[in-house]
Amino acid sequence: MSSKDFILSRIRRNTKTVYDRPDLSGLEDSAITFDDKVAKFCETLATVGGKAVLLKEGESLDAIIRACYPEARRIAGDLDTVETSFGTQKITCATYHPDDCAEAADLDQTDLAIVEGDFGVCENAAVWIRQNVRQRTVYFIAEALVILLRRDSLFNNMHEAYRRTDTGDFGFGVFISGPSKTADIEQALVFGAHGAADVTVVLV
Repeated sequence: MSSKDFILSRIRRNTKTVYDRPDLSGLEDSAITFDDKVAKFCETLATVGGKAVLLKEGESLDAIIRACYPEARRIAGDLDTVETSFGTQKITCATYHPDDCAEAADLDQTDLAIVEGDFGVCENAAVWIRQNVRQRTVYFIAEALVILLRRDSLFNNMHEAYRRTDTGDFGFGVFISGPSKTADIEQALVFGAHGAADVTVVLV
């Protein structure tokens, strides 16, 4: 028996009153929606401390990333090419592949990680990132994140989003909404507390 099963069995054994599960049918139909998903996602992302960049025809992803993070020297990335609305682009600014690191600790001192998002959520600017590399630490240890996200993969709300989560071969995925932050210390908002201190989503 796993520790999770043990804990749940103890809870069930000591539960005195059992309540019926609430009927949640129809909730998705009444959930919030937006006329312009791209505009709402960009607005919400700015509210939570992140930045959104819309790729335009003729622009280079490498150039955009370098312009956003000119001081980045150690750059992790697992993407060779990216499909955009304007065709396929190569990604050449990464200096190493996360899977070249034998241990998670070897990813320390990463200035920037370039990752791909599966989809985004307009109501809270969360992006679902499915683990595509052996070392999932790359999503949290980098000082900054660039998330490449197709602009046609935006959902209105979490009701829509949760039905489409997929953890892939590694069995892990995570929602990331802007930079890591906490406000439970002296009532001050601190960025980079448990993950990237800066997040840019490039809508491709």
